[in-house]
Amino acid sequence: MAIQKLFWNREALNMTPARGVVFVTLATLATLAMLLIGSGDRRLPDQLRISDLTGQQVDPFQAIDAKAIVFIFVSTDCPISNRYAPEVRRLHSEFETKGIKFWLVYPNRDESPAAIRKHTTEYDFSLKVLRDPDHLLVTKAMVHVTPEAAVFLPEGRLIYHGRIDNQYADFGKQRPAATERDLKEVMDAVLAGKTLRHATARAIGCSIPNAQ
Repeated sequence: MAIQKLFWNREALNMTPARGVVFVTLATLATLAMLLIGSGDRRLPDQLRISDLTGQQVDPFQAIDAKAIVFIFVSTDCPISNRYAPEVRRLHSEFETKGIKFWLVYPNRDESPAAIRKHTTEYDFSLKVLRDPDHLLVTKAMVHVTPEAAVFLPEGRLIYHGRIDNQYADFGKQRPAATERDLKEVMDAVLAGKTLRHATARAIGCSIPNAQ
């Protein structure tokens, strides 16, 4: 590269040994800078664009009047995820009218819009739906399984990610009923202006392929 030739051609610049060390250092720094620029900025964009079921790109964080934004990650063929459908419907019904915005997110690449529509009809979901095959939301929400929830404040700050409740203690270990309703507690705390009891709780479910 032209910059490297400039720095490394000591004879053309008539460098002393001491100056040569300085220029070698500068050349190294310049090369590193160019490599970093060439690698691209891998940070998530400030404004996410996620597809809905029609293929339209939407920004799910555009909710000026919302007190919080809740993403619930589900999949069509995960038994644990499907068993949470009644609780998801109940939470949506209870909190949507209180200023909480909900999105149902399908992160698996192999789930087509047609399969998702069939699933939402079968389980009577009335939440707005997003597809996240590129895992932009998965990464931002720090989720790894379905079902898993993530709660953001309107400015985009993640305040909770993890289980919906503790009905599943582990794989194959299910309580008759939940004794801790984590997602409900988070939304209650947001509405009441209280401090959250915890920012995360391990979710039990089906792994999201290639989730980071």
